[in-house]
This record gives sequence, C-alpha cells and structure tokens, in this order.
Amino acid sequence: MIAFSGRFNIAIFLIIASTSISANPVEDRQQIRAFYQQLFPQLSLDDYAEGVYAIDADAKDSWLAIEEFPPYEFALERGELLFNQAFANGYADCFANKGIAIAQNYPYWDKQKQQITTLANAINDCRQKNQLPPLAYAKGEITTILAYMAYTSRGQRINTQIPAESQLALTAYQQGKAYFYQRRGQLNFSCASCHLDNAGKFIRSEILSPALGHTTHWPAYRLNSGEMGTLHRRFMVCNKLIRAKVDPAQSTALRQLEYFLSFIDNGLPLNGPSTRK
Repeated sequence: MIAFSGRFNIAIFLIIASTSISANPVEDRQQIRAFYQQLFPQLSLDDYAEGVYAIDADAKDSWLAIEEFPPYEFALERGELLFNQAFANGYADCFANKGIAIAQNYPYWDKQKQQITTLANAINDCRQKNQLPPLAYAKGEITTILAYMAYTSRGQRINTQIPAESQLALTAYQQGKAYFYQRRGQLNFSCASCHLDNAGKFIRSEILSPALGHTTHWPAYRLNSGEMGTLHRRFMVCNKLIRAKVDPAQSTALRQLEYFLSFIDNGLPLNGPSTRK
C-alpha cells in the first residue's frame, strides 16, 4: 500500500509552475533544492549523495555494514581487468586523464555529435573504434567497467553543464525535465510523483528516495536482483512498475532524463559503485 499524503501538493505545484519549459535551468535547480531543504531541513546538500540512506537511518546502518564487504567488489575487480585489457586503442586511450577520475563530467552535451553523451555511450564508442562489438547497456559487462570508472571518481563532484550557446542542449535538458514531470502508464505516475511529491514517504515497506542525488551512486548492486545494474536499468524498472512504456537503456528519452537529473545534482560528490535494495 502506498502511504502518500497531499501535504506537499501545493509546494509541488509551485515548483512545477516555476520550472516551466522555458525556465532557466539554474532556477530549476534552485527551486528543487529549496523544496528539499524545506522537506528535510536536517540534511546538508552532500547528504543527498547517499540516496534513500540519507533519510532512512536503519537502512543506512545496514548499508554501512554491507560496505565493509560490498557485493559489488567482484564486479569492481572484473571492471578493472577489462578496463586495462590490451587492444589497439584501449579504454585508457579513449578518455581524458586515461579514464581515471572523469565520471563526474558525464553526461555532457557533445558539440560534435550534437547530442548527449553518457559514460556508457563513451565506453561503447571506444569499443566500436577498436572494432569490438558494443556492450548491452542495462546490465552485464558494461556495469563492471562503469563500476571501476565510478570508483576512480569517488569524491569528485558532478559537473554537468548546458552550453549557453547551444539551443539544442537546452532543448535536450527541457525534454528530460518534461519526462521527469510527465504522468504516464496505467498508474498515471511520473518520476516526480514518487521522488519529489512523496519523497520520504512509504510505498509499502520502502521509503521513497529524493530525486536529488539520484545520479551519484551508479552502477549499483541490487540486493533484490542479485546483480549489478545501471542507472538506466533503474529508470526502466520504474517505468515497468507504473505499467508505462519502457524506453530502452541509452534511448534518447532516458539520456535526456539523466542529463536533467545530473544538472540538478551538480556539485554533489560521486560515491559509486554502491549497493541498493
């Protein structure tokens, strides 16, 4: 049973009204952060990098205990081996700083391609340049490489920018924002329904996490599935749960959603890979 209330409906209406499709993205970020500051006054901005654990003390205690021997450890080791494997122009040659401590700069607006490039996109671009087949995006081997690259970037602060001179970049951001607020599926939910309007409330036995901080901790080992998954896989699961169309991982729609959320998360520290229920 979903334990929702209308307590913050007026606040949500004001946020949506003030973050219209033509609003300044910086103003969007300020409005959303101000809302969470009112909702969770005990939290600092950096606390949101912990996701739901920032507002669920019991779950945080369990998470910290699990982190002593994290279930993503084998994926991390595998990812390091794969990242350092030899091929003509290996992964390190495809990235700035040899691929170390760079995850905070993704996603970004690729001026040459005129589209959003995520870190997962960049990994497959590297493979294709070396005549290697692309990896599946939602789960599997790509999660191990992402885990290693995320681990080398721990503590780095998200740095997603919207180039001022690019109307297309702004449009991509706005479409990601529209996706976040759009109600869809048989349950008529949006991302905002759970993670903005009802953040901190219960859905059955679980507490709904704030949207702020959603991009900080991926990829994650999911205890309920027993395997690593990407941020886009989580987007897909959410759409399935509300009985909506499931856009595939790294589709334009989900890259735009990631772009919007990452911009809102600017300045938050990365702490992936992580463990979630």
